[in-house]
Amino acid sequence: MFAEWLFTGFSILSVLGAIGLVMFRHPMNGAMSLIVTLISLAGLYALLSAKLIFAIQLIVYAGAIMSLILFIIMFLNIQTEDLPEEKGRFLYLLGGVVVLVPVFTFLLKIIKSLPDTKTTIIGNGFGGVKEVGLVLFNDWLLPFEIVSILLLVALVGAIVLAGKRRMSK
Repeated sequence: MFAEWLFTGFSILSVLGAIGLVMFRHPMNGAMSLIVTLISLAGLYALLSAKLIFAIQLIVYAGAIMSLILFIIMFLNIQTEDLPEEKGRFLYLLGGVVVLVPVFTFLLKIIKSLPDTKTTIIGNGFGGVKEVGLVLFNDWLLPFEIVSILLLVALVGAIVLAGKRRMSK
């Protein structure tokens, strides 16, 4: 019963954080909403007994990456007058709602048609370091390496662009 309440709470927090990320104009408010979403997703991973993914979500995403993003936002010192004028913002929001309402009703219909069965507790090995490592490096080695190369290229590109920007000033 308590796990169901936690699941509902984490789910609502993650959705509200995602909505805040889209709705807030200032990047700092959006980043704080993203932190709420990432922490609530970590809570959902904890409820799934995925210990490694829970720890990675908190340490890497909610911790390190969000600290970097917040540092960059604060370093840029973006003021409200620096933000672009968003004419028609609510029209885009209304269009998104119009598109998502049929998708949402379709998903609700699918969820209601699922059979009502009991869930089973996952074994102790699920979500551990060894199990995730075996799957990652046996079944997903090539995509893992491709993502590593893409991140390296993005890092080098950011350094080059920052160097050019500094040299032009």
